[in-house]
Amino acid sequence: MRRLLGLLPPGTVAVGSGLAVLGLASYVHISIASHTLGGHSKGYGAFAVLWAIVFTIGLGLFFPIEQEVTRIVAARRVNGDGNAAAFRRGAMLSLVLFLVVCVLLAVFAPLIADKLFDGERDLVPVMAGGFAGLALAYPTRGVLAGTGRFGAYGAQLGIDGGLRIVLAAVLGVLGVRSPVMFGLILLVAPVISVVATAGPVRAALTPGSPLSWRTFGRRVAPLMASTLLAQVVVNIAVINAKLLAPHADALTGALLSALTLVRIPLFVFGSLQASLLPGLSSAAASDDRTGFRKLLLRACGIVLTLGVAGGVPAIVFGPWLLRLLFATSGVLGDGDFAVLAVGTAAYLLAQVLGQAAMALGHHRDQTLAWLGGTVALAAVTALPMDVKLRVEWAYTVGSIVVALILVGTVIHRTNRQSAADRAAHVTGRPAGAAGPDPGTGPGASLATAEPLAPGR
Repeated sequence: MRRLLGLLPPGTVAVGSGLAVLGLASYVHISIASHTLGGHSKGYGAFAVLWAIVFTIGLGLFFPIEQEVTRIVAARRVNGDGNAAAFRRGAMLSLVLFLVVCVLLAVFAPLIADKLFDGERDLVPVMAGGFAGLALAYPTRGVLAGTGRFGAYGAQLGIDGGLRIVLAAVLGVLGVRSPVMFGLILLVAPVISVVATAGPVRAALTPGSPLSWRTFGRRVAPLMASTLLAQVVVNIAVINAKLLAPHADALTGALLSALTLVRIPLFVFGSLQASLLPGLSSAAASDDRTGFRKLLLRACGIVLTLGVAGGVPAIVFGPWLLRLLFATSGVLGDGDFAVLAVGTAAYLLAQVLGQAAMALGHHRDQTLAWLGGTVALAAVTALPMDVKLRVEWAYTVGSIVVALILVGTVIHRTNRQSAADRAAHVTGRPAGAAGPDPGTGPGASLATAEPLAPGR
């Protein structure tokens, strides 16, 4: 076990513990909602769509802020620079994006309610609450991950997840049959978790060189585009099922439940992801080519193993678990789970390769890869097939296309990128800019090292 844990980046176990609670909370939350609201009911169908939208748009907008804050903080830590400017930029951008989303929700509330929630307008402000929880949490997690405070990072995840379990259980025991109440958990739990871990976040902040909006935005904008597209690939099946078959509430609910089961490896990967990006960024900043390559290859091997380990049980037991855990039956079979499991394995690999591209500073390449996957997804969705088959195969084909594009991208970029370019990308400043000199300290060899070459 010690040797196995030694293959993982530092902090994986601490983050994984918190993420295990948060992952369990997702299953408990959805399971209790399906049993209480009724697995084939309009209420559960509306809740399923709410869940899919919050985590498609919310993660797409706010998770990139965590990733970019993590990357900058980790790289500046290597070079002896402070991180307060990166956190301020991330927090302010989260606030601005949240306000923009609220304005759009207010303007289009009637249309959203009619098309997606069967006229339930109260779910629109609940959706805004879900976005608020994510907007608060992600900038703080970026600071905690970038400074290596993985215990506090895991604690925030654990508190969030624990509260989701407790609150959902209370609603279930009380027999509350309102999708609004189950949706409000997505606001209350993360807000309390952020307040509970505010102390470690404040302790992690250190003064340092300034970070311009232009520099921060130039990198976070393409990352945000790629993350939004990634969330579209992984979550759009539920939304498309609702739009293509408005009255098939059983299919909408079953797809959310099935995707929750087959994506168990994604929750496990989250514990690796939180420490993978700072690890890759630090290796790139210090010109540790061997470390970068080994960490990337290990991560790819781990996620492919996770894909198989999670996919096979999902195929075998998935239909039975839908009946047992989510009160949905007769909608999806083992063939449906097989298609979704293959898509999840490809999606995991694409996530790891995307982290590598971002650590090298090539955010736009990652965006183009996810754009290609989204185009493939749209093409499959437009085929004249059964709605269920269209949305399932669209997810899988889209994920495979992204993974294939990123494999070629990472190999090409690591072979061609110069050391000076890597220094500028990773530290957040052009070579020779004011502030701690990347040519001193752990990253001294960056200024003169030759490009990454295969076999070295």
